[in-house]
Amino acid sequence: MLTIFSKEINTFFSSLIGYIAIGVFLLVTGLMMFVFPDTSLLDYNYATLDQLFSLAPMIFMFLIPAVTMRSFAEEIQTGTIELLTTRPLRDIEIVMGKYLANLALVLFALIPTLLYYYTVYQLGSPVGNLDSGAIQGSYLGLFLLAGVYTAIGVFASSLIDNQIVSFILATFLCFFMYSGFLFISKMPFFFGTTDTIVQMFGIDHHYSSISRGVVDTRDIIYFISIIALFLAMTLVSLEKRKW
Repeated sequence: MLTIFSKEINTFFSSLIGYIAIGVFLLVTGLMMFVFPDTSLLDYNYATLDQLFSLAPMIFMFLIPAVTMRSFAEEIQTGTIELLTTRPLRDIEIVMGKYLANLALVLFALIPTLLYYYTVYQLGSPVGNLDSGAIQGSYLGLFLLAGVYTAIGVFASSLIDNQIVSFILATFLCFFMYSGFLFISKMPFFFGTTDTIVQMFGIDHHYSSISRGVVDTRDIIYFISIIALFLAMTLVSLEKRKW
């Protein structure tokens, strides 16, 4: 697994993939938080990072599939997947190596956003007038969300050898898992508590809870379960080539 992980990381940073992904994420969030007037925190009357945690899921919805689309699609297209699967590596090691490498790249993109936290911390009146505990919970929620998106992207990449189609499929699945159940719950035949139950299947319901700084074990279990589900489906997708 470590061999696959290091290979993927080296691929990211030996080309422009890693730098572009991190640069685009920081550029977009920076513009949204400090430049564009509708979302600029400089126009708020209190110190907050809510803009980052509300915008990041939408940005990740396109950015992460763009990063993960090559994970298996490129291997299948070039035929190197056959060489990879015949090496003394279990399929689970291959899947986890690629998944963790993609997730590490997302983590590298998140680390520089701590500068936003420092900026807002200094801009507070008085300095430090910021709910640091809630922000820590929000970062945890954002990392778990990135973990789900990455698992979805790796799964989509394992289904087809076309990277563009993989990107589109992953983006759709991320959107559906994030907001799809919310839209479904608003259908007229869901009423009473059933609409809430339907919403609980979606990411938005659990991410919104953690983004408020409320770290509930049920939300964490949900994220881990969805990650495990998509990684398991990725494993099945690889193993079906041997059937």
